[in-house]
Amino acid sequence: MTVLSRRVGIAVFLAFAFAYFFSALIRAITATLSPTLTAEFALNARDLGLLAGGYFLGFAATQLPLGALLDRHGPKRVILWFLSVAVLGCVAFSMATSFAGLLSARVLCGVGVSACLMAPLTGYRRWFDATTQLRTNSWMLMSGSLGMVASTLPVQWLLPVLGWRALFLGLAALVLLAMGVIAWRVPRWSVTVPDPLNTSVKSGSYALVWRHPYFRKMVPVGFFCYGGLVAVQSLWAVPWMTRVAGYTALEAATGLFWINVGMLCSFWAWGMAAPWLAQRHWNAERLMALGLPFSFVFLAIIIVANYATLTWAAGFLAMYCMACTFVSLAQPAVGMAFPPALAGRALSAYNLVIFAGVFVIQWGIGLLIDGFKALGFSQTQSFQAAFAIFLACSIASYVHFLVSKSHNPETAAP
Repeated sequence: MTVLSRRVGIAVFLAFAFAYFFSALIRAITATLSPTLTAEFALNARDLGLLAGGYFLGFAATQLPLGALLDRHGPKRVILWFLSVAVLGCVAFSMATSFAGLLSARVLCGVGVSACLMAPLTGYRRWFDATTQLRTNSWMLMSGSLGMVASTLPVQWLLPVLGWRALFLGLAALVLLAMGVIAWRVPRWSVTVPDPLNTSVKSGSYALVWRHPYFRKMVPVGFFCYGGLVAVQSLWAVPWMTRVAGYTALEAATGLFWINVGMLCSFWAWGMAAPWLAQRHWNAERLMALGLPFSFVFLAIIIVANYATLTWAAGFLAMYCMACTFVSLAQPAVGMAFPPALAGRALSAYNLVIFAGVFVIQWGIGLLIDGFKALGFSQTQSFQAAFAIFLACSIASYVHFLVSKSHNPETAAP
């Protein structure tokens, strides 16, 4: 740590992680509630897809203005502004009486929690040294995985007792509690005075971010590998298990639970290993170069496996997702490639790249599956062909990552 003492730094991390836990829970909870909402509001598959996408629409729409706000006002003020919108979104969702009401509230939720990762990462860029940033980034993602785990079986257990409306009112109260903890424990932001000749920094422009060679190096791998990880984990893992591997709905839900547990353990392990790896000069680029090919191997196994004799789809999907966590190192590496005055914009711009990848890959795989079915492919063959194209795009992005120059001296010794 560079500015904060160890004790204060731990308190700041826990305050932000507490909020990010609920951010991830809010993001993932509609999957668990989908049967209940479908029955109560007579929703079709298109409505459910739009309802899930409403969150990402609100989330993505804020990323560029969010970066400029973070650089100007700091993480504490910005996350409190945004979380107040999340509280309104949760309350509105609990009171919705129509699909339009559900969708509007879901967009508000996406807007409200959109700062829950970018705000702390912006603060960590100034408050912590490079090694600690890698650890805190991994453990922030671990707290998000814990929130996704909590959105599955625990929510399913509480649903018959409390009902979905009370669950969302409870989430609103817990987000308010998280806001109070952040207001209490997170320090104020002292604005860095930029170079008066650097108008891009002064104006809040993203020009320096988009033109930076290191940012461009990381864009394809963030779009396809990181975005693809979230797309598979949050959507396509369950259809693969049920439609290709022949799982029942309960078996698929249990499989998804263990996939999320595997992700949680992976991010915890990254946080524990970061100082040891940094001492031995294993920087983010080197780790990604060596580790990401394992994800391609597991994805290839998923595609070609004969599920008539092998039913380990959940296990292979878990190993694929866990191997993909190497790409999570890209996010703090991008932040460290820029001066602190630009960190908020750099991190938010890269987050926009990732979530654009999530949207394109989620939708694109679905379009490919339907397209291959129209060509006469069986359901299994359509899934396999669609995932094969996704695998090819991921490998191509990895090759771009390998051949592009770094231009980021800070990642040489995290």
